[in-house]
Amino acid sequence: MKGEPVMAGFNEAVERLRGMWAKAQQRPDFVANLRARDEVLARYQPIFTPTRLSNLTEEDFRSFLYFENNKHWTGLHRQARRLTADMAALRQALAVLLDEEQSLARRFDDALSRIRGLGKALASAILLVAYPDRYGVWNNTSESGLKILDIWPRFERGTSVGQKYAVLNDLFRRLAEALGIDLWALDWLWWELVQQEEGSVVEEPALSVEASEQRFRLERHLHDFLVTNWEQTELGREWEIYSEPGEEMAGYEYPTGVGRIDILARHKKRPAWLVVELKRDRAADQTLGQLLRYIGWVKRHLAAPGEEVYGLIIAADVEKNLLYSLEGVNDRRISLKRYRVEFHMEPVNAEE
Repeated sequence: MKGEPVMAGFNEAVERLRGMWAKAQQRPDFVANLRARDEVLARYQPIFTPTRLSNLTEEDFRSFLYFENNKHWTGLHRQARRLTADMAALRQALAVLLDEEQSLARRFDDALSRIRGLGKALASAILLVAYPDRYGVWNNTSESGLKILDIWPRFERGTSVGQKYAVLNDLFRRLAEALGIDLWALDWLWWELVQQEEGSVVEEPALSVEASEQRFRLERHLHDFLVTNWEQTELGREWEIYSEPGEEMAGYEYPTGVGRIDILARHKKRPAWLVVELKRDRAADQTLGQLLRYIGWVKRHLAAPGEEVYGLIIAADVEKNLLYSLEGVNDRRISLKRYRVEFHMEPVNAEE
């Protein structure tokens, strides 16, 4: 067998998710999410029907990639230009993906190999929309959730992306059945679990709600900007974002059992790794502690003997506590950079 689910602890995982589900049903955002499911399926299920793929337009496909339309997944739009460069090839890849006469593992691998940018996250999201009762979503959030619950399957070396997804999808379906919920709701629960596990501690003095939301949007913008424009940044000169078969951007919010790494990269020439952590509204000690946990995880699970692992904290504001914390770390392979956002104005030509 190419992959075997870790079933020890399955019942405990179900109970934790069930408790989260019970509490979530009292919240307005939960109700809104269930309503969004029906809206999204009504809009996009028809365009991903195998018999109608020949009519799939670039406009319809691109619209699905944005969170304001799919209501569930962020980041899918980053590969929009690459995905839609050849619409005929995209339609063919989706036709293979949605062809249930083939085995899931085979068509998943085949579809991903046909067009660059069609990674596991987008492919499984499309499967869920097309067949909401049969397929769960495998992305960095759900993978992180499975690792947090310690039920991530053990895969043999050489297991393909499609073979992994077939095993994971069976696990998603088992969990959904045990919880008495659908796969869309299960996907929402992964997000809830990861948010709880990675909950941030706001520094004192506390920010106002408005300021906190503005900072969150700024940090998210920086995160997306770094990933989208990686090769144009100074980091991109020496480092490349970590990739895996079937997932070129695997290093974006890379899932571990101790949280998600903001950006995981590998050196282009030397045997070295880089863990990038964006400092959000959390205490300096927490930021450094989280970075050190990620470095330790990479050393144990990814780095080969002799490979170095570096850490980088990127922050908008650098307070003394963080500087002192870094002074206390003897390993000089951890560095700190400050980012600044510049605002420019330019004249507008009346003829534009």
